[in-house]
Parts: sequence; C-alpha cells; structure tokens
Amino acid sequence: MVENTHIEEYGIEVLHEDNHTIVVNKKASDIVQGDKTGDEPLPEKIKQYLKQKYNKPGNVFCGVVHRLDRPTSGALVFAKTTKAVSRLNTQFRDKETGKTYWAVVESMPESNTGHLENFLRKNEKQNKSYVTQDDSKGAKNAILDYKWLLSSDKYHLLEISLETGRHHQIRCQLANIGCIIKGDLKYGAKRSNKDGSIHLHARELEFTHPTTKERVHVIAPVPNEPLWKFFEDTLAKV
Repeated sequence: MVENTHIEEYGIEVLHEDNHTIVVNKKASDIVQGDKTGDEPLPEKIKQYLKQKYNKPGNVFCGVVHRLDRPTSGALVFAKTTKAVSRLNTQFRDKETGKTYWAVVESMPESNTGHLENFLRKNEKQNKSYVTQDDSKGAKNAILDYKWLLSSDKYHLLEISLETGRHHQIRCQLANIGCIIKGDLKYGAKRSNKDGSIHLHARELEFTHPTTKERVHVIAPVPNEPLWKFFEDTLAKV
C-alpha cells in the first residue's frame, strides 16, 4: 500500500495501491478520458508510473471504473487487473460504493442539512444538465444529501453524499437551490477560478476490495489552494 505519495514526474498523487487497485488524488486539470484538447488522460499517466515503478515491459493495464468532471478534484480508483475492473464496475453500478464530496458554495442553503431529489435532463449540445419537473424526455432521477460544515467570510463548505451519479449532478442540484459552487461559471458562478477548477472535491471514497473483500476507505487531501486549505485546516482543529 502507498499512502499519500506524490509522484512528481508523472503529476499523480497515490492515496492507496495494492495488486489490483490504485487510488489517486485527481487534480482539477486532469482528464479521465481523452477529449478534443489532446491533453494526456490520467490513466496514461498512471500507466507510466506503474511501468517505471515495477519495471514492466510492454503494455500496462489501467482500467477506468468511474469518472470525475475535469474541473473537479479528488479520489478516483482505477483497476490494475481485468478481474478488478469487472468487480469494481459491478459495485459502482449497484451503488455499493461510498462517495463523499466537499463543495465550496457562494451562498448558504436555507437549511444546514438537506435531502435533494430531482429529475435531471442533460443537454448534449451545451454539455449541461437541467432540473426538470418530471421524468420525460430522458430525464433521470438524481438524489443527494448535503450537510453544512463551515463558513469563511464569503464562502460556505458543504459535505455531499451521493446516492446516484448523474451528469453534473452536484453542480446542477446545488445551483438549483441557490448554492452555486465557487468557480463554476457553467452553473452561474460570479467569476471563474484562475486555474479553471471549480471548488468541488471528491473527499472520500469507499469500496470493497475486488479480491480480499475488505472495505477500503480513502480520504483525499484538498488542493493546495488557500480557501481549500483554510477549510481543511480549520476542520482538523475541531
């Protein structure tokens, strides 16, 4: 197992590693799969790391089992074997994983805790999701719970537990109740973040190991940015 080891040459931070899985702390600039930008996807960086670390000749396997939006940071698990891919895919499909996010928002919600359930419809052309009144026209049910954790002078930290994993779900549902994520121009933020990120971080990830059947629980440190560090450091003192 590797804990919080930053691999500088490949720009990845390994949070957990064993024979079948590797969990990394995704940067907001990383893409999980190739797109029109031509930037190197995160799985390719992981392959380079694995190839060098274990001195492996030929191709190295790195299977994608879930994703985060490009401007989102945090914990992502990848499979190092085909056996792990199928078993992890089943867990994510059957909602047997635990995913907790931190979101820094511009406005406080009306209640410190809440349960949000909406139908979301994705606009493919805009690459954006919208809350709809019913399940017509391809809309999908989206469910999350949130809890207020802490506030700074201008922003507020919410903890989100996802029950479903829809396109831009957290971003869309929070914006729908007036809690727009800092830096998220697509969903109404006042201004962008300088690095193109949004203040949404996959803080915790929990899954059952594909072979040992033990529960793996990983906490991803927040990005090295003043507001994120303020919230993380303040909570650590509580």
